[in-house]
Amino acid sequence: MESKDQSNKSVSGHLNPDLKKQFANQRRRELSISEYMDGILSGDRVILSQAITLIESKRPVHRSLAKELIEKCLAHSARSIRIGITGTPGVGKSTFIETLGQHLIAEGHRLAVLAIDPTSQVSKGSILGDKTRMGKLANAEAAFIRPSAAGDSLGGVARKTREAIILCEAAGFDTLIIETVGVGQSETAVHSMVDFFLLLILPGAGDELQGIKRGIVEMADLIAVNKADGEREKLAKQARQAYRNALHLFPPTESGWVPKVVTCSALSNMGIAEIWSIVENYQKFCTKNGFFERRRSEQAGFWLREHIDQGLRELFYENKAVREHWKKVEEMVEKRKISSFKGAEELLELFLKG
Repeated sequence: MESKDQSNKSVSGHLNPDLKKQFANQRRRELSISEYMDGILSGDRVILSQAITLIESKRPVHRSLAKELIEKCLAHSARSIRIGITGTPGVGKSTFIETLGQHLIAEGHRLAVLAIDPTSQVSKGSILGDKTRMGKLANAEAAFIRPSAAGDSLGGVARKTREAIILCEAAGFDTLIIETVGVGQSETAVHSMVDFFLLLILPGAGDELQGIKRGIVEMADLIAVNKADGEREKLAKQARQAYRNALHLFPPTESGWVPKVVTCSALSNMGIAEIWSIVENYQKFCTKNGFFERRRSEQAGFWLREHIDQGLRELFYENKAVREHWKKVEEMVEKRKISSFKGAEELLELFLKG
């Protein structure tokens, strides 16, 4: 049996004694803008990941650096097709994205997946398990998967997804997929940052037309009935026909595109090639009639207003006078001594005076 000293010597013999120190120094050293740009433009996935972490940071010093980085990447962006994918939990979004992603890579595309994981409102924790669920895709050189915690942002859409899109495009990814948490408010936000919106549904999951909000169906450019294999194949075909009939009752889309409904199976790869063909046809159709560029311009204007709203909220809550009086005003509102309208008015006045 080895002595304690021998054991320690044995362990240290397998390790570089300076390794821990080297890692610590790497963690402390901040990359410069030029280092970030060189890495991103060369398609370095590690530096791209670090850059997205930078733009997600709330530290003031990081915010300043992130803004400069985004501005420099802007000239290299907008060279992709942006696809939003949504569906209720359990519909098979991760498996579908991995299968579609492998198909795209086989065709020579470079794919970035920005997946939004739900954040617990109790523990504030997030699973961030998409790299585990998309194991094969995560290991592909032509793919980049970035799970982000939804946090407190609207409907589970990560606060910096829009900026992450710009960085991924600058890194040379020609196809972007933004995966939402599930059916809810997040779809509206994702719809405002993508070119093509795909809704995944399950066959035989109850009343097909009542189970999902009409507004989400109206946003969809393509509805895919997933898991259409085995015993569920008949149910999938019934759901496909039901949605095709329902879509005829909706008003024409702004783009002029007629939404499609198909069946697919991510596990067996059935229907995946057809779905990608539909995405390509949509892009050609909307580019030809000018809708593609017009929508991109409208989205940029929308996000300008969103960032102003977000910036004003941050300034308000960080204001010294507001912070000092917040608790007092909140207690008065809760005890019904003043109305919530009056309380808000008082805090806004303090903010404007500051």
